[in-house]
Amino acid sequence: MSKTESLERHSVYGERPTNSLERETMPKYLCLQRALPGGDGGKPSPAQMQAMYAKFNEWRERFQQNLTDMGGRLGGGRIVTTEPAPDGPLMEVKELVGGYMIVSADTLDEAVQIARGCPGLVRPGSGVEVIEIFAP
Repeated sequence: MSKTESLERHSVYGERPTNSLERETMPKYLCLQRALPGGDGGKPSPAQMQAMYAKFNEWRERFQQNLTDMGGRLGGGRIVTTEPAPDGPLMEVKELVGGYMIVSADTLDEAVQIARGCPGLVRPGSGVEVIEIFAP
């Protein structure tokens, strides 16, 4: 199959490229899970978590060729500046961003659809910011 034929078949709901070079040249997008104003959406029950994980595994299988880096939750960190770090309470990134992942997609719209379909990522009290990553 030619690269053109493969790309023609590539869509959010269709087959994914199997050629690693093709995946490497696709644009990449950073997906940041963010807390939204208005609070948290509540903690899911164990039954809801089990159902969400089952849906998540289906989603991960479906988009495995697009999932460049599944990322994870963020931990503690430090601010690096040319000046000493400011004193006082600072908002930590982990308070704003719950986690991240990097996806490969042909377009921003496709990356948004992939992120939107991830069970548990977009829910009441949180959303996902999808940002294109430009390679140097």
